[in-house]
Amino acid sequence: MESVTVVDSLRAVDAEEWNALAGKQPFVRHEFLSALIETGCASPRSGWTPQFLLARRAGALVGAMPLFAKSHSYGEYVFDWAWADAHERHGVDYYPKLLGAIPFTPVRGQRLLGEKDLLVDAALQLAREYSSLHVLFPAEEDLGALLGRGMMLRRTVQFHWRNAGYADFEDFLGRMTHQRRKNIRQERRKVREAGVTCTWLDGHAIERRHWEFFNRCYRRTYAEHRSTPYLSLDFFLRVGAALPEHMALVIAERAGRPLAASLFFRDQSSLYGRYWGAVEHVPLLHFECCYYQAIEYAIARGLKVFEGGAQGEHKIFRGLLPVEGPSAHWLAHPRFARAVEDFLRREGAGITHYVDELREHSPFKQPKEEK
Repeated sequence: MESVTVVDSLRAVDAEEWNALAGKQPFVRHEFLSALIETGCASPRSGWTPQFLLARRAGALVGAMPLFAKSHSYGEYVFDWAWADAHERHGVDYYPKLLGAIPFTPVRGQRLLGEKDLLVDAALQLAREYSSLHVLFPAEEDLGALLGRGMMLRRTVQFHWRNAGYADFEDFLGRMTHQRRKNIRQERRKVREAGVTCTWLDGHAIERRHWEFFNRCYRRTYAEHRSTPYLSLDFFLRVGAALPEHMALVIAERAGRPLAASLFFRDQSSLYGRYWGAVEHVPLLHFECCYYQAIEYAIARGLKVFEGGAQGEHKIFRGLLPVEGPSAHWLAHPRFARAVEDFLRREGAGITHYVDELREHSPFKQPKEEK
């Protein structure tokens, strides 16, 4: 017999059973999601009310979907503020809305764990209690199931580095144009001349003192942008202890004093750049910690992809090329659904043109270009 239930916590869900559906990427694992919820980072008090779907057949978990009822649109990286404003101006509530996403994580991956069609149908049924359903950055196979049920496609732009079988960082630079290769070498040299060195820490080598320093850097970055950080030291400590095999931290130092830190997650094939911060400004250190160190790390470990995250055209010149990040959307109100569908059609054409333009600025040599 088949059943679908909604839960507001993963405490009663067996971690092994959930993770058997979740696969290898860290962000959909039981430990990561539980850490977000139980430390209060993604909880009702922060505007993220868990509404996770669990599908069972003969008592066994055959499907799961992380869903949240949202009272705002922060921490999503797919911006729908204009949609919310249009609803409110016409006297129609947009919040709460239903969101299928990994909080604060613009990384493409599974959103439908297990029985996809069953989960989409259940999510759309649940969404009738809300204004809308939004599933952000789904994997390709999930996207097909979502669009096949009538949800609307939206595309955004991210920047990823791909490993073309590079032997080392110099081999990577050797595939670039002369000017870009020269610029990167100059940037790295200036960081070295400032007396800065970088150290990588993996897994259990990341001690509490390192997490405390990283958290200080992370919070400072948000303060400099007059924003409130989404995550807490408790979250970092918990996920670091629960998923050490997925954690990597680079710390920049000068004369034995830490200056900056950049946090990455990883799995068997990919490195995911997440958060950065510094307690002292050093010119070009951001590029070193967030991009060049990451590319070196990925090459040394044979990782196929380094995802540099959303936004930032400056990433192109450092070897991260534009890719499209999809999302799927359903709106309950027919009038707004038609308006959004028309908007997405026009926006999608613009995104395609934008990506084509960006790719024209690739830093890599063309096949016939001289070395």
